[in-house]
Amino acid sequence: MTNNPEKNWFGYKQIDENEKTSLVMDVFDSVAPKYDIMNDAMSFGIHRLWKNRLIREINPRPHYKYLDVAGGTGDIAFKIQEKCNGKADITICDINYEMLNIGRDRAIDKGQVNKYSWITGNAETLPIPSSSMDIYTIAFGLRNVTRIDNALQEAYRILKPGGRFYCLEFSHVTEPFFKKIYDIYSDMLIPKMGEIIAKDKDSYQYLVESIRKFPKQEELAQRIKNAKFDKAGYKNLSNGIVAIHIGEKL
Repeated sequence: MTNNPEKNWFGYKQIDENEKTSLVMDVFDSVAPKYDIMNDAMSFGIHRLWKNRLIREINPRPHYKYLDVAGGTGDIAFKIQEKCNGKADITICDINYEMLNIGRDRAIDKGQVNKYSWITGNAETLPIPSSSMDIYTIAFGLRNVTRIDNALQEAYRILKPGGRFYCLEFSHVTEPFFKKIYDIYSDMLIPKMGEIIAKDKDSYQYLVESIRKFPKQEELAQRIKNAKFDKAGYKNLSNGIVAIHIGEKL
């Protein structure tokens, strides 16, 4: 298998790899204002349960250094900080300014904006020192990265020895009958919701296609191993609609 096979795909469209990052940024510039509403509508609110499960897997501890990549809205970072009673050192990194603005506004509303470091950066070339973080998280962001293997290698680079990698991402349904229902729902209703709620059918059509093109669970686990992570594995949630992937840097 060649490295980064997804680099030439934007959903189902084949493109030049140098175009992908800007195209994905355009999508998230567009969806940012209605991002929360659409997440609740598309998942019937279940995305909150998935994120809570991720937090339980992480088992956050105070005084650790956390990096949340593609975390502009702050969802994961806020949950970690809450578990740590405000004593976690958390950096939120996102390539998209609009998503970071949402997160900053939320933090301001909570009176917590200074509890986080906010940086713009690409998951493939993180502006973070090597061996500096205890925990790396990325939730619903990895499938939008142009070169996934590069991002996994960056995750490994910035983690301290003993540091842990956590990825929560849409994946591939494992039960055949449920998969048929889920595929019909994804193809027919999610783009329609995007059209009605966010006034943007095309962006949500891309998001559906990006899920279908994302590596299956075993393939991604192998790619995490190829990035030198130990104990690479995954846990399916909701019959594989999403999965939590993990790895440890020894």
